[in-house]
Amino acid sequence: MTNKIPNRQVICDTLLELARDDRDIMVLASDSRGSAAMAPFAGAYPEQFVEVGIAEQNIVGISAGLAHSGKKPFVTSPACFLSMRSIEQIKVDVAYSGTNVKLVGISGGISYGALGMSHHSVQDIAVTRAIPGLAVMLPADRHETKKMTEALVNYEGGVYVRIGRNPVEDVYESDDYEFIIGKAVTMRQGSDLTIIATGETVRVALDAEVALKKTGVSVRVLNMHTIKPLDEEAIISSARETGRIITVEEHSIHGGLGAAVAEIVVQRHPVPVRILGIPDEPAIAGKTSEVFEHYGINAENIKRIAFELLGR
Repeated sequence: MTNKIPNRQVICDTLLELARDDRDIMVLASDSRGSAAMAPFAGAYPEQFVEVGIAEQNIVGISAGLAHSGKKPFVTSPACFLSMRSIEQIKVDVAYSGTNVKLVGISGGISYGALGMSHHSVQDIAVTRAIPGLAVMLPADRHETKKMTEALVNYEGGVYVRIGRNPVEDVYESDDYEFIIGKAVTMRQGSDLTIIATGETVRVALDAEVALKKTGVSVRVLNMHTIKPLDEEAIISSARETGRIITVEEHSIHGGLGAAVAEIVVQRHPVPVRILGIPDEPAIAGKTSEVFEHYGINAENIKRIAFELLGR
C-alpha cells in the first residue's frame, strides 16, 4: 500500500505522544505550523508551543534560550530559510554555545519545486555539516522519522534534521528495528558495488538495487541517515568489500553526502566514487518527480552509472 503520511506529520504525531509525559518538550514555528503539520501539537499543548512568526533568526535564538532553561526545543521552519537566514544563529547560539536545540528543516531539498531556487534547499547539508558541534540527519521514511524523533528527544546537543514535504514510499516495513544515531543501516547486502543514499533518495537506491539485481549485479545499499557524525567504518567496509561506490542525494553535488563519503574514501581506502545529485546550477522548477527525472536521480540512471563503474 502506498504511504500517504508525510514525515512532517510523523514528527508531530511522535512529539504529541512524547509530550504527554515530558513537559520540557517545546515546539517552535515561524508562521509554519501548517506547513510543518504542527497545528495539532499547538492545539493540544499551547503552553509548550511558541509561534515566532516569519523571523527565522529569532526562532533559533529563542530556542537556544529555552534550551538553556532546561527545555527541549524543536524548531520547525522551512529548510531553505532556516539553513540560510539563520545560519549565524545556528553556528553561535546552538552549536558554539552547546545548546540542546533540534532544528527541523521542513520541505527540504526541492520539495518546494515549483517555487524555484529561492525556495529550494540543496545547500543546507553542505553548510550545516561544516559547523562544529552540530549533528546532521535525514530520515528515509515515516518509520525512520518516528525512530529518529524519539531518539532526538533524549539526544543532548544541537541537531539539524531535514525532511521533505510530501509522503515518501516506505523503505522499512515497520519501525521495529534498531535506530542508532551515527550508524548507517545496511538495507541490502552486495559485493559488486555499494549505493549510499540519504533521506528520500534511499527509496531510489533500493529501486536501483532491484533493477541491477535483474542484470546479475550484486549491490549493497547503505542508508546514511546521519551525515554527521558520519559512519566512517560502514563506508570503509563498503569500499574494501565492494570496490565501487555511488552516492545519491537530493542536494548539490558539492558539500553533501557524496562529498562526505569521498573525503573518507580518498583518505582511507581509495576506490572509484560517483556522486549523483543536483549539479552546480539553479535547479529547474517542477514537481519532485520531475526534478529527479531531469537530473537522473532515478534507478535507470544509477544502473547506467553502475555499468560504467563495472566496465559493462
